[in-house]
Amino acid sequence: MANDFSMSNICVVVSLLRRGCFQSRSGKTAGRLCMLIFLFAFLTVASLPLSSTVVFAADRFYDGSAGGTGARELPLYIAKDLGIFEKYGLDVELIATNGGSPLVQALVGGSIQSASVAALAPIRAISAGANLAIVAAFLNKNMYSFVTSPQIKKPSDLKGKTIGVASFGAANEFSVLMVLKAFGIAPNEVNLRVAGGSLARLAAIEHGSIDATVVPHSNDGFAVARGMRIFADLAKVVKEFPDGTVVMKRNLSQREKASAKRFLQALSEAIYRLKTEPQLRERIVANIQKRMRIDHKYAENIYEEYNDIFSYPPRVGREGLGDVLEIIARQSGKPPAEFKNDRFVDESLLDELAAEGFFKQLEARSK
Repeated sequence: MANDFSMSNICVVVSLLRRGCFQSRSGKTAGRLCMLIFLFAFLTVASLPLSSTVVFAADRFYDGSAGGTGARELPLYIAKDLGIFEKYGLDVELIATNGGSPLVQALVGGSIQSASVAALAPIRAISAGANLAIVAAFLNKNMYSFVTSPQIKKPSDLKGKTIGVASFGAANEFSVLMVLKAFGIAPNEVNLRVAGGSLARLAAIEHGSIDATVVPHSNDGFAVARGMRIFADLAKVVKEFPDGTVVMKRNLSQREKASAKRFLQALSEAIYRLKTEPQLRERIVANIQKRMRIDHKYAENIYEEYNDIFSYPPRVGREGLGDVLEIIARQSGKPPAEFKNDRFVDESLLDELAAEGFFKQLEARSK
């Protein structure tokens, strides 16, 4: 409320300056009026918290994400559709692409300012020399199910079996590798095969050409209706997985850094409000329904499943990142010493926001 009052005062100051100081008046009257206006402006700005951002025109900001309108991106389009980006002075365009690699290329080329993507593509790019960093992570959970044929009853039954993936090197394959690790099964004890999209892979299990796969939770009902087994919920079996990270360039200019911080402020507020303001439920459900083009009931299910799983503050889960780095190091054949967390993560922007009291102020406003 205090911030809103101060911002209103600033608008009054601008109006008075335009009408009082820049229109012709007699010398003494104009001088006194301008002095009072500038004193009022000084006191108004001085009353703002240090972490407040005074913005008179929104900065254009491009964020790319793989898929763009899935449940994983929920905080991003809440921030967009509820006007939270605008509140922090950003005119954000959310751009959807197919896969993380094109996003990383666009980020390196300067076409976008940030990429919201699973950690795999940026890790590979940074390992190859790209001047990028993972600056935040809003989703550190693996929201997939491990689905098997009914003949698979225990983890050891998977040995020698064929597991379908969407493609090699993407988050889908990594989800399989991480669940195998959790089960104590080595990758060379199973056969991995590219078997198409989620529904195609489930059909392949039904027809016996593969024995297992991972699919989003939203496909669970389809699988069960066709006699398959939901063998494991990866969100429970795999403790952490960096499935929603924010990637930006390193060595940002002062202007770029200011926009980046405001992007993270808006993202953080969207997550916090999603987690703590149940009164927004119907508005967010309608938002999910519109963005994902699904029916109301399905949108409600997504809200119930996702409203409390996003990370606040949006920091990178180090254990999940470490698991991914271990797998990529093994696949690349490079020394493990080249895959230390600090090479890939830079949370200095979040550290600055914390030091400025942003998160405490955000939490205090909701009490």
